[in-house]
Amino acid sequence: MSHSSNSQRGAVLALFAVILIWAYSWIVMKQVLQHAGPFEFAAYRYMLGALLLFVVLLVSGQSLRPPPLLPTVLIGLCQTAAFQGLGQWALVDGGAGHVALLAYTMPFWAVLLAWVILREKPSSRHWFGLGLAAIGLLCIIEPWRGLGSVRSTLLAIGAGSAWAMGTVLSKRMFQRHAPTPLNLTAWQMLFGALGLCAVTMLVPQRPIDWSPAFITGLVYSVVMASSVAWGLWLVVLRQLPTAVASLSSLGVPIVGVLLAWAILHEQPTRMEALGIAFVLLGLIAVSGVRLDKLLRRS
Repeated sequence: MSHSSNSQRGAVLALFAVILIWAYSWIVMKQVLQHAGPFEFAAYRYMLGALLLFVVLLVSGQSLRPPPLLPTVLIGLCQTAAFQGLGQWALVDGGAGHVALLAYTMPFWAVLLAWVILREKPSSRHWFGLGLAAIGLLCIIEPWRGLGSVRSTLLAIGAGSAWAMGTVLSKRMFQRHAPTPLNLTAWQMLFGALGLCAVTMLVPQRPIDWSPAFITGLVYSVVMASSVAWGLWLVVLRQLPTAVASLSSLGVPIVGVLLAWAILHEQPTRMEALGIAFVLLGLIAVSGVRLDKLLRRS
């Protein structure tokens, strides 16, 4: 077996690991709310995560010099502070699988924001995917049944939109200034964590219960979800085609819903299951993944 085949097989295993780690992190984020407020947990998670990434920068000999400050701060406020703050807040009232799925509608909002900010006009495939997603979101929200859980739903969609804005701003940063991915990630995460710290000082929350369950959840979130998975993701991006790598945007919410069902007993209703199917079909359309090609590759 060639070295190239071994590398690709390792990258595929890394992709599966990334999907599982990030999907399970939504279960952990839901569980830690029994021991801490949403914003304080997110602040601890990303402040420690940023410090860990700066250590990696030092060890790898990369520059600690920050990218241009204003756009980096904006990326951090969108991609870390708003995405994680809104997502964690949505979990207070919403199920982990439900919130993860809606947060991972990010590619839809990214298509629209890239049209406005980067002048990247959506193709017919993008519009088709957006239409499928709109049907799916309508099935998941079920406005005809009242607005009882609408806050969690809107917060989760807001988290996905904030992530999309951070993604588009990051793309513009790479186009204009070409920072290394690790350097930009570390600095934007630091600024986002500082934004979350400011929120924790302004919004009253329950005191942290420094129980073994909370500490274990925090360690998992910092080490596995924010660091190990990020390193594995770099392997995936380096070794696999973009279309294959983009499967993570499909795999995480699917596995998240299944894990929430198995661990937290969050069984989707029939209408939610229909909505999930439409959203995932929309993600496939927007990402441009050709399932027949992927099957031939495997």
